[in-house]
Amino acid sequence: MMTAVLLFRLLTVLVGVLAWAPPALAQEATLEILPVRPINFDVVFRQQSYAPDDREITIQAGLTALRYGNLEVRAMYRYFSYHAQEQGVTTDQNAILINPRWNNFIDVLNFPEGKPINRMLRHALFGPLEDRAVPYLGLLAGGIVPGRGASGPGYQFGGQLGVRFPLAFGVSLDVALEYSQYQVNFRGVDGISQQWVMTTGIRF
Repeated sequence: MMTAVLLFRLLTVLVGVLAWAPPALAQEATLEILPVRPINFDVVFRQQSYAPDDREITIQAGLTALRYGNLEVRAMYRYFSYHAQEQGVTTDQNAILINPRWNNFIDVLNFPEGKPINRMLRHALFGPLEDRAVPYLGLLAGGIVPGRGASGPGYQFGGQLGVRFPLAFGVSLDVALEYSQYQVNFRGVDGISQQWVMTTGIRF
């Protein structure tokens, strides 16, 4: 029951973020369906031979499904594999996630007129790159398999705070801190795993 309530509240927040737009944005923005870019493809491989002997693989791919001004919705696929033979632990999970983002969110602090708070924040955080930086807030929500039980579906949700630096030729550098919770079955027992992940990558 608590899970259903939590998911409902998360969806309410998602709808609120996507529905909200400042007057200026509402006048100038146009809805783009499947703009695709920026896209990302990330691969992480880790092999450890002792204490413990294990290996970890993460594959992630994503694209932009919708864009409306500074609001965008990304679709993501993740594969996570963890094998630790000494402990008898094996995990292979697939996740499909939606990732709504509010780009340039700090620009809502465009006041007072003399010294806007957003300009001071941009200068303090990004220095000479303050006009190129695209800070964003994001939410994550979707399904994961297996989640509950040995092969049943589960859920994953969380949030992220990041910044994208457009470079040249449609390429950008993306740095983000992400927190998420997801269902997992560990040695026959269902539970909720929490994780923090910091990512740095090139987006096209």
